[in-house]
Amino acid sequence: MPDLDEIWDRDASAETEPSLNSRLNAVITDHPWRIVLAFAVITVLMIGGMGGGGGQQAGTDQFTDGLEEQEALEDMQDDFQRQGRDGGGSTANLFITDERNTLSKDSLLRMLEFQERAETEDGLRVTSSTSPASLVARQLDPEADTPEAQRRVIERTSQGQLEAAIADADETAGLPVSTDFTRESAQADVAQIAVTYDTPPNADTDDRAELQTGTAELADEIDGYETGENVEVFGDAIIEQETLQLLGDTAIVVFPAALVLIMFFLLVAYRDPIDLTLGLIALVMTMIWTFGFMGYAGIPFSDSLITVFPLLLAVGIDFGIHIINRYREERAAGAAIGDAMGITTRQLSGAFLIVTITTVIGFAANLTSSLSQLRDFGIVAAVGIIFTFLIFGVFLPAGKVGLDRLRAGTRIPNFGTSPLGSEDSILGRILPVGTKAARVAPVIVLVSALVFGGAAAGYGTGVDTEFSQEAFFPDEDRIAQYERLPEPFAPSEYTFMTVLEYLEEDFDQGFVGSVTVYVDDPDVRSDAAFREVDRAITNPPDAFVQSDRRADADSIISVMEQREDTDPEFAATVTRTDSNNDGLPDRDADRVYDELLEEDDARQYVTSDRSATRIVYQVDVDADQTEATNAAEEVADGMRMDATATGSLVVNQAVIDRISESAITSLIVAFVLTAIFLMLSYWWLEGRMIYGVINLVPVLVTVAMLAASMRLFDVPLSPFNAPILSVSIGLGVDYTVHFMHRFVDEYEAGADVHQALAVTVRGTGGALTGSMLTTVCGLGVLYLALIPLIMEFGLLLALGVFYAYLTSILLLPSTIVVWDRLERRFGPIGDVRWRAAARSLTGRE
Repeated sequence: MPDLDEIWDRDASAETEPSLNSRLNAVITDHPWRIVLAFAVITVLMIGGMGGGGGQQAGTDQFTDGLEEQEALEDMQDDFQRQGRDGGGSTANLFITDERNTLSKDSLLRMLEFQERAETEDGLRVTSSTSPASLVARQLDPEADTPEAQRRVIERTSQGQLEAAIADADETAGLPVSTDFTRESAQADVAQIAVTYDTPPNADTDDRAELQTGTAELADEIDGYETGENVEVFGDAIIEQETLQLLGDTAIVVFPAALVLIMFFLLVAYRDPIDLTLGLIALVMTMIWTFGFMGYAGIPFSDSLITVFPLLLAVGIDFGIHIINRYREERAAGAAIGDAMGITTRQLSGAFLIVTITTVIGFAANLTSSLSQLRDFGIVAAVGIIFTFLIFGVFLPAGKVGLDRLRAGTRIPNFGTSPLGSEDSILGRILPVGTKAARVAPVIVLVSALVFGGAAAGYGTGVDTEFSQEAFFPDEDRIAQYERLPEPFAPSEYTFMTVLEYLEEDFDQGFVGSVTVYVDDPDVRSDAAFREVDRAITNPPDAFVQSDRRADADSIISVMEQREDTDPEFAATVTRTDSNNDGLPDRDADRVYDELLEEDDARQYVTSDRSATRIVYQVDVDADQTEATNAAEEVADGMRMDATATGSLVVNQAVIDRISESAITSLIVAFVLTAIFLMLSYWWLEGRMIYGVINLVPVLVTVAMLAASMRLFDVPLSPFNAPILSVSIGLGVDYTVHFMHRFVDEYEAGADVHQALAVTVRGTGGALTGSMLTTVCGLGVLYLALIPLIMEFGLLLALGVFYAYLTSILLLPSTIVVWDRLERRFGPIGDVRWRAAARSLTGRE
């Protein structure tokens, strides 16, 4: 192990050799076009990777891949999907409206006409369909098992008989009609037709969407039906396609608006078209490199990764403005082009490196998440910020030097050469407000900020958590605003808004209104299974729809009861196998199953090998997602067989639980690692860890204010914005490090604390202001997005940057002055000058 003499000798010799930073600066100033060419070649290579990451992902599915709960749901679906056949199976629902009465004779006949056409249409692959009309017809004649036969039954039935059959069908099978229905009136405004398709197992979204769209086109051919007016087709593939379309409609409005605002503020900041063009080229290169990396790494583009690019733009804009602004300061002082850029890169490279590493820490903290999408976010964002550092820390300075030298030999004028925040400017007179407060009452400012931050953090702990398919859908007011826009900015037609309205207002349920208890146990094939399922639907939790202490649930019990009502032979079989007259078979279960499984309905609730069954509970409209999930888990835990709560609501709740856990974990990891890195960085660079601690004070207040704002503006924690708290640490450090780094340069050069702060605020404060305005206004337009999750992220991003700027300008000066006063009174705090200590220990003074 080397002794201190050897360490010091190596350090002394290192001081005489050019450092990597010095050599790089020499290349930037002496051979700028070589660097520009090298970066251009890399950009071309990155273009080759764009689009290679796989298919675009949207909606809730992107966040559930790989979850244990999702895998259980898929296993259950595989067990029950198209039993005994090589089909994949898919479904769609038609919502039929008629303000007069969807259960009138004419309306019922139209439903059956549609069903007959659908089941016989070539290429539509409809295997079965169910509607109020088919249920009423089978109530009248159990032998009518085709739409054609059912239509004849309805045609010859009198009005009185029809009304009686409607009431009986609802009692025995439950008619899929709106909640305004009563058996006495035999009337309803809205009815549903369920359609099942025979799709191959490898059918993708486009294949299913083609069938569902074909169903809508067929409905238009029925006299009295018109999609978009009194008929809406609802299917999973259509919803997936419309969710993807939302991204396109959002992009076509938001991106141009963001580009216009960003260019406006960059033009104000740069005040030079050549510098503006160079800055925009650097921003575009950052996007290309990041997209190219995603392609080469096989990471598909998804909703959650949209948020990466505004963050990269925010940091890139910040870096670019700082480089140009600091360079102009040196040029205004009389330095030559190469010397001015050499001074700029030497002073800013350390700050850029600290900002980059701390921001990477904030992004990479999401790798601790159990959600794969958040891990992808962490990887892409961390790599993207490294690209941003390289492009703005090396390419942009080299490009600036090369272009200025070309311009120096021509008649091209210099449009803007003064730095932002110069003393005689309006901004230069506004920015010192924080330093003036630090001169008058720094303790009051610091204590007030810490108290306010603590209160904000406490308030912010009440932030809600949300994850559901509806969270991706805009409200009607936002759609109406977009519809006023001219082409091509006007949005597409979206059916999910109408469907969601039907579900909530006419059927008293959400987009997903049920949960499932999946039973996978060898005892399912025994007679005990009937009693166990019956017990599970008796006295259910309050979160489930129920009547007479029985849950409104679909199961082998409900299928068996419906079959008994329509099939006397099956009813006799149940009676013979029921020795205690409780309505449930208690012997010869195989015989009951044999007859029960003759019809497809039963195969939806018990597998053909009788190894698994499921119970689908309807969730009460007043119950939230957490209550529904807890109720399903309570039922599953109370069963004597091996049972699991599953379904979309349960999977969504699992995502919510992981979101909360991920947000807290990533925040703690990001803060701890950032604190350690900042203290070590300043200890290495300046021998003073305390500079790193000072950096963190405004950052903590920023994070607290952002959490409080989420609750104040009713923005729930979601997979989209879950990284925002940990990322806000990186955003906050971005502003404080630039401020602190410049202050340290001035302070260590001999200026007193107030002089150093004055120079810092006029120089770096101007660049921070330009960066903040560009980022907040340019990227805050995400608030105009159609997708609520993107809209909320835009708001949080703008607020996070604004808070980071405010605390840097207003709070950081007072924090520095309080530290300076404490050091003057009590001696150095965290002053570990390792070089001086090495000299002292080795006797080298």
